[in-house]
Amino acid sequence: MINLKNIAAILISMLFPALFSCSGGTKSTEEKKETEVLPENIVELRADQIKLAKIETGQIETRTMSGKLKVSGIVAVAPQNMATVCMPMGGFVKSTTLMPGNVVQKGQTMAILENQEFVDIQQNFLEAKNKLEFAEADFKRHSELYKNDVYSAQNLQQVTSDYKNLKAQVRALEQKLTLIGINPANLHEDDISSSVAVVSPISGFVKTVNINIGKYVGPADVMFEVVNSDKLFLELTLFEKDADKAFAGQKIGFFINNETEKHDAVIYQTGKSISSDKTYQVYASVQGTCKNVLPGMYVNALIETSGNQATVLPSDAVVSFDDKDYIFVFDKNKMESGKEFTEYRMVEVRKGLADAGFVEVILPEGFDLQAAKVVTKGAYSLLSAKKNAGEMAC
Repeated sequence: MINLKNIAAILISMLFPALFSCSGGTKSTEEKKETEVLPENIVELRADQIKLAKIETGQIETRTMSGKLKVSGIVAVAPQNMATVCMPMGGFVKSTTLMPGNVVQKGQTMAILENQEFVDIQQNFLEAKNKLEFAEADFKRHSELYKNDVYSAQNLQQVTSDYKNLKAQVRALEQKLTLIGINPANLHEDDISSSVAVVSPISGFVKTVNINIGKYVGPADVMFEVVNSDKLFLELTLFEKDADKAFAGQKIGFFINNETEKHDAVIYQTGKSISSDKTYQVYASVQGTCKNVLPGMYVNALIETSGNQATVLPSDAVVSFDDKDYIFVFDKNKMESGKEFTEYRMVEVRKGLADAGFVEVILPEGFDLQAAKVVTKGAYSLLSAKKNAGEMAC
């Protein structure tokens, strides 16, 4: 449906040049006068023009504003709910059955890798473990002999050093085995294998699969990405001027894609700084289970704002031009060539919340609220007159 306000503005913009243009014919030299040059922020109208445009003025009000702040953002997942699966020692892929989108549980086998180095580590561990058992027994025996003055301190030191070195070697090999997914406590001489299982570190769904059978996977290669979408959050972007309108505990309704189904979230944290592009980050946890909501999706959200005292004007009083918002303020009356003129000053403002036909306006510093007479009706006509100022001049 076409907005009546826009129709009125278009009609007036078409009428103004014709109504206020100079009449045809050649003027005498005596009638020619210098055209007055008005400041960039001033619009001048005659009394009949004001009547035609139905311009009315009023005061800026202070009232409690409550409403919904429109913001945008993305769906994100916490770092602890996203896992990148790699193999620290690398190897050749022996088998895998997973596809993107498959659901996996924590500890579930995702792939089997083969590598000769797996065999070498197991062998070295078992050999070092056997040597450690002998060195530990030898250490205890020599300690008893030293107490009975049968063994020298130098020999005991050598035995102690050998025992501690083997103990450190075994401990290091245990860590290597654990790193590749082998439990050292369950490893015996008959269990040595060239294959190890790569398991999922978390429960969730497989986001990406970067392997195939026979492919060599290096230590830095990403094999799988697993995402747990049970606990998602929203990363919303607010403008600097709206930073004070969001706080922990506020409820949010958000929509994904072009769906009409509303999902719920609650703000749990707000940003602590303003970024270089003058925006502010707000984080909200998604409530309940939303089947259609996935990490990386773009969302439109409505933040329910509480009532605050604000300076407001009727929505029609604020006009937009070149991506900026303005109001018109009565400046003065004057007489020219026996005709009465009124000047209106164009003042840049910033819009805030909108509620029940009123909009919050953030005024420039030093603006006199008490004395200002703001155009509450006909502001679009003044904007049209401003745009057509060159055509209106006589």
